[in-house]
Amino acid sequence: MKTVFIVNPMAGQGKNIESLVEKIKTVIEKLKSDAQIYITESVGDATEFVRNYCKKHGAARFIACGGDGTLGEVVNGCIDCHGSEVGIIPMGTGNDFCRNFKTETEFSDIEAQFLGNTVKCDAVFYKSHISGTEKSGYCVNMFNIGFDCNVADMTARMKKKPCISGSLAYFLSIFAILIKKKGANLKIELDGKQEHEGPLLLTSIANGCFCGGGIKSNPLACVKDGLININIIFNISRFKFLTLLPYYMKGTHMKLKNIENIIHNKYCEKVVLTPLNGNMKICIDGEIEDAGKTEFKIVHDAFNFVVPEKVPVQKETVVC
Repeated sequence: MKTVFIVNPMAGQGKNIESLVEKIKTVIEKLKSDAQIYITESVGDATEFVRNYCKKHGAARFIACGGDGTLGEVVNGCIDCHGSEVGIIPMGTGNDFCRNFKTETEFSDIEAQFLGNTVKCDAVFYKSHISGTEKSGYCVNMFNIGFDCNVADMTARMKKKPCISGSLAYFLSIFAILIKKKGANLKIELDGKQEHEGPLLLTSIANGCFCGGGIKSNPLACVKDGLININIIFNISRFKFLTLLPYYMKGTHMKLKNIENIIHNKYCEKVVLTPLNGNMKICIDGEIEDAGKTEFKIVHDAFNFVVPEKVPVQKETVVC
């Protein structure tokens, strides 16, 4: 099977991309592998290239070189191409999907990506209606709405300013959004049953455990269990949120006493979100979009994910 590296030159603010391409070329030569490199030109280009490649050549092993957004684009391009495989060399600012595997550092090993096996992973299909149009696609890791999404949106804008690093931008954004206490106002239905209606701080609709570059917001999620894990954090006070934040970041919040009074956590197969104040912003694998009423549905064993050779492919490999 041919291996195709899809390189996002903007990933991680464009750092080390040229070096990565040279390393890939060296490994291709060493292994005398049937492989090629494609460098994307714009947002959505990875999906378009992979989809067209599959139509013309059939299945391949596609290695996304970028962040979760690049991985999501590649999956969207080949999810209907039987036998295709998708891997990732984490080059983004978040790199959260590969954190669901216990030895995520091995994903940077290019040679191991060539020689690795695959594991079936789930994805979440979503369909959104806004301004009379419909948009649909697949998310591999997580959707964030409310506080998390607003922080991600502000962080992306702050990182463009001089002398503000990714981590500093993130923490400045947390406090800026917290001062505004900007959450969301939603109706939430799970498997056809209404679970919430009204203001909330945030909700995360998760396939994987992590978001925001290692924040373990949904520690009970698993990328291969055939279920969505959803957090609904109620409209709590700023003080209560600040006391919860360290546990939320480490993923230990679900063990706190009386946590059910703060966070409603459930497993389901379908979610419907309806914004009660017009439209909403939604963060899809780290990418911000505007959305109206949106439906989500788990797709079990949606794609073949490449696990590097040095990582044993077994249930224990996945952080569940």
